[in-house]
Amino acid sequence: MKILVVHNQYQRQGGEDVVFDQERKLLESKGHKVVVYRRSNWEADSYDGVKRLVLVKKSIWASDSRREFAALLRSEKPDVVHVHNTFVMISPSIYSACREANVPVVLTLHNYRLLCPAATFFRHGKICEECTEHSLWRSIRHGCFHASRPATAAVALMLATHRYLHTWDRDVTAYIALTQFTRNKFVENGLPAEKVFVKPNFVYPDPMRADDHGDYVLFAGPPTPEKRISTMLVAWSHLHDRIPLMVIGGGPQLAELEKEARDRGLNNITFRGQLSREQTLDAMRHARFLVFSSEWYETFGMTMVESFACGVPVVCSRLGAMQELVEDGRTGLHFTPGDADDLAEKVEWAWNHPEVIRGLGKAARQEYEEKYTAEKNYPMLMNIYQSVMAAKALEPVQEPAQDYIDLNIEV
Repeated sequence: MKILVVHNQYQRQGGEDVVFDQERKLLESKGHKVVVYRRSNWEADSYDGVKRLVLVKKSIWASDSRREFAALLRSEKPDVVHVHNTFVMISPSIYSACREANVPVVLTLHNYRLLCPAATFFRHGKICEECTEHSLWRSIRHGCFHASRPATAAVALMLATHRYLHTWDRDVTAYIALTQFTRNKFVENGLPAEKVFVKPNFVYPDPMRADDHGDYVLFAGPPTPEKRISTMLVAWSHLHDRIPLMVIGGGPQLAELEKEARDRGLNNITFRGQLSREQTLDAMRHARFLVFSSEWYETFGMTMVESFACGVPVVCSRLGAMQELVEDGRTGLHFTPGDADDLAEKVEWAWNHPEVIRGLGKAARQEYEEKYTAEKNYPMLMNIYQSVMAAKALEPVQEPAQDYIDLNIEV
């Protein structure tokens, strides 16, 4: 099978970039021909001043990407196109090229961008679903994307345009939701239920399980507001420096969090900053347990499954996909989202019961082996590809369409 995989890389590497690379390598290892179309948001840095208008246009309809992609479809003739991210430089314009070429499209729903310009359903420290309950204009009022009303307006316009053009329900053959919770959210908000499959991410290669009790607790992930490291710092202030915590992850908020830890007199917290994936997995293997303090819905939570693969249980928020992935009392523990007292209580109990936690770690490793290995994931991915190929074969070939969103902005 020939698969054309598509990904718009972010400026700061995250879980989506890791998943894209892992699936590509898995498909290649199984003998499939994989063609890659990739752009990067680092390209956006060349657009400054009035040229930012061109970038707004590109987020809606990138004519250069569409032309390149249409030519790639003609030359490679793939069986399936699998899209991971098109925001910003690729844009949803490529979907109409796939429709004209009569090639089925699979889109992985890594975040909530189709429903929420911020992609997180999170605003000012709490869950926010105003854009689905009312309209996208709520996001502009709040400046949800990058705390900017103009930037948010650009994203909202992109979404509104492609809703009007029926891109999401006509030009995408199938969607991959990473959890049942995520699938429910998208179906509740308009995606056709018959098009939304559930297939989790996987960890590849296997990082293997460490055979020790661990001498610290670990947090690993970007220190963004929705991850709520601040809740974790409040919880640690209740623990009086008795439990060491290692924080891995870099970003603009890191310095602010380090200052907060100093101000609270938290001497038993080590901030490691951004590490490579291999270094992070090594730190994970030697942790006693992982804390996942996120307060947004999370579409998956790759870090939790990596922790399972390392035989390390997870203490996580009782919310969304997190409580779906982590079984309370078997592969980890749940705490009330945003409740620092409850988190401190769960962390203290877990630290004081190392043998119980060791047992949870064994169950977490078993969960990984049963659900989240590459070998378990591959048949699910193939079933989705074969399903969309069969569905597309029954559809009539589309007549070529004009590049009708070419806004002709020249700067």
